[in-house]
Amino acid sequence: MRYITRSLENVINQVTKEYPVVLVTGSRQVGKTTMLQKLMEDTDRKYVTLDDLNERNIAKTDPELFLQMHKPPVLIDEVQYAPELFGYIKMQVDKNHAPGAFWLTGSQIFKLMKGVQESLAGRVAVLSLTSLSQTEIYGGEMYPFKVELDALAARKEGKERADAVNIFERIYRGSMPAIASGANSNSQIFYSSYLSTYIERDVRELSEAIDSLKFLRFITAVAARCSQVLNVAEIARDADINQMQAKGWLTILETLGIIFYLHPYSNNMLKRLVKTPKLYFYDTGLVCYLTKWSSAETLESGAMNGAILENYVVAEIRKTYLNCGIEPYIYYYRDKDAKEIDVVMEHDGVLNPIEIKKTSNPGTELIKVFRLLDRASTPRSKGAVICMKPELSAIDKDNYIVPVWMV
Repeated sequence: MRYITRSLENVINQVTKEYPVVLVTGSRQVGKTTMLQKLMEDTDRKYVTLDDLNERNIAKTDPELFLQMHKPPVLIDEVQYAPELFGYIKMQVDKNHAPGAFWLTGSQIFKLMKGVQESLAGRVAVLSLTSLSQTEIYGGEMYPFKVELDALAARKEGKERADAVNIFERIYRGSMPAIASGANSNSQIFYSSYLSTYIERDVRELSEAIDSLKFLRFITAVAARCSQVLNVAEIARDADINQMQAKGWLTILETLGIIFYLHPYSNNMLKRLVKTPKLYFYDTGLVCYLTKWSSAETLESGAMNGAILENYVVAEIRKTYLNCGIEPYIYYYRDKDAKEIDVVMEHDGVLNPIEIKKTSNPGTELIKVFRLLDRASTPRSKGAVICMKPELSAIDKDNYIVPVWMV
């Protein structure tokens, strides 16, 4: 099993020199511990995991003793199991002011953040590690994705080109390190055990009264609606649960770093806009497993190909920012007339509209919707169609054609 270098390593090395506490959050099995243990090699940093029930018990009942036994510099794994530690870490940090004293990991993002915000505000660098990005698996330098010609030209360097068949192979296999590194050759077997071993167990930690079969129906209903505007009523109906339960379980999936949302772009100049977010998974391999596609070929010709392609591209764009330690400002646009722009990026005082399509020959009709942003108070800048065209190209001087493999 080969180790795949993570783009976030550079950010961790930098913030370790600046902050006393570094917290890496992300879902199970995305490689948080493996990455940090790799960075610990040849240092005097020690390691302890709260998956160990004995260590967890000490951390919860006597946090002071726990920190005496595990002196910094230390990596504390799965720290969400003992939020009691945060106050004592704060006291140590305030007393010693040592940069990089504590590395923490956690698989429950928002539950964890609450304890961090209360105890460690200003003392902690919070970073998100997702499943692997295209760049980490297939090569190239990691930069935040931007719709600028120079930035797009630079993205081509060192990346492995891919046609539509290869892209759907990437989508189908997914981006979990165990699969990409060769430890698990059969993605379907991996995702089956991933669901039962990790996701179900963590869901139970957050919601005890949970029926495994109903939860599987629920997460399958969610996967079937990836890249769609969130419809809690439909998901609840398909899973045979009430809407309150469905909302609670969606919060759990978000807390565990399985799904994320794109919120609708709006400002006071744009009226009649949809207010509901769109839903995406970080890992398309899990979506393909849940929605029961038997191969990359059947997926490519199937009814969900456009939705899963969009999910893949949006997740990849998001990963390019998170892997550089930056929170992205990414939205979608949809009005009451059902006119929609897949992605709207906001940065440096401008908006970049993006359409995602399976075509390899996009035409001017795809960029007409970009004009909807002309009424916004923030000016519209360059646009892009991300698609299956093999090379970087342009529709006109203001709208680029970007191959999926370049994201």
